[in-house]
Amino acid sequence: MANPDESSSSAGPGHRRLVRHTTEHATATGIYGIIVGSAVLASSHAESALAVDLAVLVTLVIYWAAERYSRLLAARIHDGARPSWPQVRHELTAGWEFVTASALPLVVLPLTRLAGASLDTAVLAALWCSTLLLCLSGWEIGAEGRLSRAERLGVALVAGLFGVAMIVLKSLLH
Repeated sequence: MANPDESSSSAGPGHRRLVRHTTEHATATGIYGIIVGSAVLASSHAESALAVDLAVLVTLVIYWAAERYSRLLAARIHDGARPSWPQVRHELTAGWEFVTASALPLVVLPLTRLAGASLDTAVLAALWCSTLLLCLSGWEIGAEGRLSRAERLGVALVAGLFGVAMIVLKSLLH
């Protein structure tokens, strides 16, 4: 069986580190994190690139913590016993893709601002970066699913539509 990291892709191998994670769940978590980070980018009314980045980062960490907490609580409810320390440790060390998948857009925002762009333009650049990451994720998911090029393009476009929706949201809010 072929190594999944060696699957054919016209986007080149370097992007895979940005969109593919070690498990299916981790990849899905990363995609969801990009969408949530984009929603915060689109709706933030912060006055600086740093404040917008902090709003995104803090929101992602809060969502990550809430999801981890809910898993531990659900385990307690369903198992009828307190989660073991290994379970707690696992939950506290898992799911970070939710936060880290948005790293590139969070770097694009201040760099675009430092290059002289307005804050709105810098946020749009970060949103387009997120949209590109979502498209690449869809393309890679299509490769793993052994889809045809047309099907992969469809999956990439649907994934990218989440980013486009956030760009439209930003346009409507500001």
